[in-house]
Amino acid sequence: MVRKFDEWLSSFRTSISNYKYYVNFDKVYQNIDEMKVELNILNSLIGSKDFDDDFRSICHKYPNILKCIPLLIAVRQYEIEVQDTKGKIVFDFSKYKNKQINSLEIDEYLVFMKETGLRDLIQNHIINNLVDYAFGVEVGLDSNGRKNRGGHLMEDLLEKYIKKLNVEYYKEMYTSDIEKKWSIDLSLLTNAGDVAKRFDFVVKTDEQIYVFETNFYKSGGSKLNETARSYKTITEEIKNINGITFIWVTDGQGWNTAKHNLKETFDVLKHLYCITDLENGILETIIK
Repeated sequence: MVRKFDEWLSSFRTSISNYKYYVNFDKVYQNIDEMKVELNILNSLIGSKDFDDDFRSICHKYPNILKCIPLLIAVRQYEIEVQDTKGKIVFDFSKYKNKQINSLEIDEYLVFMKETGLRDLIQNHIINNLVDYAFGVEVGLDSNGRKNRGGHLMEDLLEKYIKKLNVEYYKEMYTSDIEKKWSIDLSLLTNAGDVAKRFDFVVKTDEQIYVFETNFYKSGGSKLNETARSYKTITEEIKNINGITFIWVTDGQGWNTAKHNLKETFDVLKHLYCITDLENGILETIIK
């Protein structure tokens, strides 16, 4: 059956986001659990009529509570740099773990609490519970990780279909490892070993080695044209190597902005597929 490019492209998806894409609650729970005790100690400051002295007192007794403060302003790292009239100041909120802190040092952190607005937030009872507040901040910070999670969604999707084949397969395998494992010469792909190439998946059967690349582009950009051209080059190079087949699985509406380059690769790469192809069982048909 001859595939028509435009018809094939029209099946591309707008999104492949799964339920876990939006928030990784397991990670959120874990991060909060790691500082729940300290957050509950800080809860004693909510509505405090003498915040400064109370803050000094709990810092003397429990200096480890300082590690919670960056999270309260939605910052991941423990070292925070600020610029004020005195110049650059670096606050380290982790160095007092299991270590005493003196009064002068506490006063420096008290300035941080005042200037960032945390003292007002806590003292004026604007919030009722710092554990709940921190949980909300963690959810917000975790949403920033969607881009990284999105980069793995297509790999995870393809892996599910590869697993269904019940074949020997490997993730993120370099050409040098393929050469060593199966005594195959891939110098045409690596410029005689000068270039290190890594494939997303490698499937090995009795008759063939299948190397996979996969990606999903929700929106356009210059990277799409570069990707299509590079995979066209791989197609031309790999067809001269016996015993190995190149398969590219891609999808996403972003390809509509680079359809010319994608079509050029489509015309020369026999095994260029999309999610619809996977759903229709294409891997069961080609992998023997």
